[in-house]
Amino acid sequence: MSYLVISFSHKNTDIQTREKLAFPSEENKDRFLKQLLEDDIINEAILLSTCNRVEIITAVSYTETAAKSIIKKLSKYSGIDFDDLYERADIYEHNGAVHHLFSVASALDSLVIGETQIVGQLKDAFRFSIAKKYCEQKLPRALHYSFKCAAAVRNATSLGTGSVSVASTAVARAKEIIGNTCGVKALVIGAGEMSELTIKHLLSSGFDVVLTSRDTRKAQILADTYEQHVAVEEYSKLQDLLNEIPVMITATAAPYPIITQDIVQECDFERYWFDIAVPRDIADIESDKLMVYSVDDLQDIVDSNMSLRAEQAKTAYSIVNKMSLEFFEWLKSLEVEPVIKHMYTKGHEIIDKKIQTAIKKGFINREDEENIKKLCETVITEYLHQPSKKLKCISKDMECDMIVGTVQSIFGLKSDVNMLNKYKCDHVEENK
Repeated sequence: MSYLVISFSHKNTDIQTREKLAFPSEENKDRFLKQLLEDDIINEAILLSTCNRVEIITAVSYTETAAKSIIKKLSKYSGIDFDDLYERADIYEHNGAVHHLFSVASALDSLVIGETQIVGQLKDAFRFSIAKKYCEQKLPRALHYSFKCAAAVRNATSLGTGSVSVASTAVARAKEIIGNTCGVKALVIGAGEMSELTIKHLLSSGFDVVLTSRDTRKAQILADTYEQHVAVEEYSKLQDLLNEIPVMITATAAPYPIITQDIVQECDFERYWFDIAVPRDIADIESDKLMVYSVDDLQDIVDSNMSLRAEQAKTAYSIVNKMSLEFFEWLKSLEVEPVIKHMYTKGHEIIDKKIQTAIKKGFINREDEENIKKLCETVITEYLHQPSKKLKCISKDMECDMIVGTVQSIFGLKSDVNMLNKYKCDHVEENK
């Protein structure tokens, strides 16, 4: 079985394409994952869908066939031509898939290098598949190591500090445009995680924040979490708010635009709207004194961010490279340990059998059984010590599978599924 990741991100798709590929609800994700796993060659699957990327993370029997099958299903879901999607897709297989996964978890593949939300989003996607039993062993191991890698990158670099999210980047642009933010109102639409981050950055930048959401109760609960005052307005007042407040940032999970041309009035002051939702919350609108920024329009701040973080990114990539290699060494060691265990188990079974036969035939006395057994076990332990040590070293070699298979065949050993399952990811246990 091999790892396979199909990736669509800001690197290979524009926002219009990402909108069509987005999975805005758990129902969409669940339905799509079920369809993927109906294919016999796709054994496990995780779906990550954010404002900047869609990642299909799988364990498959045949990578090339599986990749085409996945993209075919994505084509049907999104309405985008198969050939177009296949040409755009970044397809990562086995070692490359794991390296890409670790890079994504460590926020090195993000629009904003070092942004702090991606690892949480990846954990949520992982927990969703675990809860639905869409992944059981191979992917949990990879995800477990990806989270370890992300933690190592955070500890070794400063990539997780400063203005490192799409929300903070939008606020940074708004502050740059406005200049003196004292007394300037900023409207936030939505009461989810991205809105929470947006409000935090707006308050720290000196804006007076107004929050509105279809769920007024949820909006009020969110507003009450801040020490500074956040005004909550009814969603029915959205049109008035849009035409009264100069700065607006929207980040809802709506599957269609909530702000359309018909609710936009001409104003005698400049307005700056930031749409950090995918699919977009703002339709194509034309209005004097109105500037609309989408996620992709924040690229210049992102580019500046990347140049400042270039040296840190080098360190981070070296960690990703190192831990990708370590991960495969660890996987190989999991294959070897059951073999070593069975070698000892088989030796002890032979000792027990031969001692009982010797007692029945009168070769040894019953009262000497324990001492003879201890002696035989000492011999087995010493005899198997060197082969066990060699097998552990071999686990790091590319030929490991062939050698382990040969040892199993020579000694008549079977693979221990229970032993392998013992090494599932820690996050599996958290969700049982």
